[in-house]
Amino acid sequence: MSQTKPDTMISPFAGVDRLSRLSAARSRTSGDRASGATVSRPALAAALAAAGLAVMPAESRASDAIRLQPHRAIYDLTLARSASGSGLSEMNGRLVYELTGAPCEGYTQNMRFVTRSTTSDGSEQVNDIRTSSFEEAAGEKLDFSTTHHHDSRTEVTEGRAARKAATASGGGIKVDIAKPEARQLSLPATVYFPIQHSIALIGAAERGERRFAADLYDGSEKGDKVSATTTIIGEKAVAAQADLPESASAMVGMTYWPIASSYFEKSKSFGRVDAVPNYEMQARFFRNGVSTRLTLDYGDFALKGDLKEIKLLPDASCVTNK
Repeated sequence: MSQTKPDTMISPFAGVDRLSRLSAARSRTSGDRASGATVSRPALAAALAAAGLAVMPAESRASDAIRLQPHRAIYDLTLARSASGSGLSEMNGRLVYELTGAPCEGYTQNMRFVTRSTTSDGSEQVNDIRTSSFEEAAGEKLDFSTTHHHDSRTEVTEGRAARKAATASGGGIKVDIAKPEARQLSLPATVYFPIQHSIALIGAAERGERRFAADLYDGSEKGDKVSATTTIIGEKAVAAQADLPESASAMVGMTYWPIASSYFEKSKSFGRVDAVPNYEMQARFFRNGVSTRLTLDYGDFALKGDLKEIKLLPDASCVTNK
């Protein structure tokens, strides 16, 4: 019997979207729905220079007031449910996500996503996914790397995506994939990188919008996937101590929004979108980019991610040369 195999890059928001997303798993392996998390990524982002988004939708041009909090978060993962035909009897694991950097220089995201699953026939499988990315503050460039250990095999994806200069006919994104095999892709200029996506989502929530849709590229899987994302944004709320682990006491009183995001795989031409989402994610998304109370739903099964520990890291200083 084939096993469901989590595969990733975060997520959806830089923290859950690559936090996944962090990039979260979005592939099917051996006919089963893959899983992972893009905490986005679940699932968070840098302030963007307007020049860097000249060809992006207006809502993606982030306000300087939106600033992500560098942090290191640990989530314990448990099986929330599994369908009777999934062949999965147990799954647990851990997600460790780290965001460092500053709006002036860009942000680095590192994530490790490890799960251990047991099928109904008693066989076990361990998936170990490690991702790293650097996204320039102006959204001009994304460097990405993913290493996936499973079934005594190791799969590596590495590459760079860079925005082309805007012209009268528009711009675009050139993707150079180095591994698993050298190839190039061209993406529409309107595609978001993870940090851009997170900042734009926070901006939409602050404007009181209830729905945010965008195409997302984070270098997941073999580096050739673009996801069409739709996020439903709930009512703004304020965090209480009971909602957070003791290590997150500094976030008491901070604004967050309940969100529900769906990730659909686009066709090879980046036009048609699958009718059924590859996976769905729910979370409490804080204004500083931290995510709590994760649920990662892959259709046949769902994982719950509880924030067990978080360390808020110091902001990297931005020095202006005079």
